[in-house]
Amino acid sequence: MSRIKLQDDMPSVVYKMSEGNIGAVTVLVGCLRDGGIIDGNAAFGGLAHVFDLDTLGIYGSRIWMLYKDVCKQDLRTMIAVLRAWQLGFLSRDILNHAIDNYGDGLDVPAMVVKVEERLPEFQRTGEETDATA
Repeated sequence: MSRIKLQDDMPSVVYKMSEGNIGAVTVLVGCLRDGGIIDGNAAFGGLAHVFDLDTLGIYGSRIWMLYKDVCKQDLRTMIAVLRAWQLGFLSRDILNHAIDNYGDGLDVPAMVVKVEERLPEFQRTGEETDATA
């Protein structure tokens, strides 16, 4: 069940999604700040990727694990992986297995290539790809 509600403001969204995990807070703020730049096709800018995490039931430390362990601390890569799921290139089960097993079973570079092929506007923007910047 989704945690984000229409009446939530951004601090509330970050609080609900992060479960107090500072790594997750950092990633969520990075998504909100830079997600719309990285993925210009995202309907709600960077919030779209936070919605994806909510829909997938990825919260707290698992957000950090996705970013750190699966996507090697690259926000653009994490957003591409979420887009791969959204576009049907990746199943929820495979993504969750990868999060729980340090990336096992998920060819992240292949997912990024598929997203880039489908969404040519998907771009690298330099420092914005580092959620810790």
